Amino acid sequence: MILVLKQGTNREAIDVLCDWLTTKYNVKTNPIIGSEATIIGLVGDTSHISAQEIEMHEEIERIVKVQEPYKRANRKFHPDDTIIKVGREAIGGKKIVVAAGPCAVESEEQIAELAQIVREAGATMLRGGAFKPRTSPYSFQGLRAEGLLYLRRAHSLTGLPVVTEITNPSQLDLFLDYADVIQVGARNMQNFELLKELGRIDRPVLLKRGFSNSINELLMSAEYIMSEGNSKVILCERGIRTFETSTRNTLDISAIPVLKAKTHLPVIVDPSHAAGQANLVEPLAMAAIAAGADGLEIEVHQNPKLALSDGPQSLTPDAFSSLMKKLSVIAQACGREI
Repeated sequence: MILVLKQGTNREAIDVLCDWLTTKYNVKTNPIIGSEATIIGLVGDTSHISAQEIEMHEEIERIVKVQEPYKRANRKFHPDDTIIKVGREAIGGKKIVVAAGPCAVESEEQIAELAQIVREAGATMLRGGAFKPRTSPYSFQGLRAEGLLYLRRAHSLTGLPVVTEITNPSQLDLFLDYADVIQVGARNMQNFELLKELGRIDRPVLLKRGFSNSINELLMSAEYIMSEGNSKVILCERGIRTFETSTRNTLDISAIPVLKAKTHLPVIVDPSHAAGQANLVEPLAMAAIAAGADGLEIEVHQNPKLALSDGPQSLTPDAFSSLMKKLSVIAQACGREI
């Protein structure tokens, strides 16, 4: 349920109304003062709330029922786009952010060199996996805590904020020390205990859509995080499984405008995992920007043939530099910058 307040309602009156609603109906209140309207979102069991009783308050202009199960992630609750600050970068605004780096951190020298390469090409964040959830137990699983340390040193060298994936709630203290953005991979999108733990910290979370999950299920996973108090959630479309076998996954381009209509949260795209092939990363990245994505996550490796993880979908440094120049043109055509 959303309460739309009359123009000019002051903060003191909003606070008094929120306190009354919490005491009277045992619901959580989420007041939002937007550029065009001021609203109070009610979260909890609203079935017993008397609309007539609420409408007696002079501050109320109208009441809007929200049918969707996700509330805090709902654009109806938060009409303005959410912009999430990460270091000097802002995700969700006019500028499109690009997180680039290897699928897996392989050595301190490798990640330090790549961090400088992608920064010079125009990347605004550094991605890299230290804990690697792999389909096969015999595949490279990452350098773990050592990899996080190398990522942090690369950050110190370049200033690029670090995006890296967590796989277990027990790793959280480590990630708070080393990561600027904590990524939840596709396999953990519905690891609800992990999501609740991430909801209790003050750190941006990049939430990837699961292989076979719907858009609404992605938003409900975001709701798990936000319901615990952390509103800094970035959504990521990374391709879903379909009957098509020509690509590793199928990039759901339509998910970008659909999510933009449903939620106020920033939306980024991972064309590398969607494609599974380096030659397809460029056209998918360009399409994502044209469709309205707020950012990209792209895998880059000095020598993809020797990569310990996901070499076939990794761009060479030269290919990444060329792509960034093309993306700049697309962004400008869409009234944005990169």
